[in-house]
Amino acid sequence: MASPSSAPGAVRPLPLPEITRTECRRCGALIKGLNHRYACTSCGWVNPSGEGSRPLPVVDPWPVDERPRTR
Repeated sequence: MASPSSAPGAVRPLPLPEITRTECRRCGALIKGLNHRYACTSCGWVNPSGEGSRPLPVVDPWPVDERPRTR
């Protein structure tokens, strides 16, 4: 019998995000982010999302129980 995590169609949980920190490239403030994605609250600088250490998760915009009904 297959375990629940290896069953066909089973959804694997996403890995936990890593809290990372660096200096702001614009003002030098110490900033923290998730998976190397940062936004500075002092000056508004934001690094490009492609610089992150992991791909962003893909989320279905219409969960099964909220999909519009068709006639």
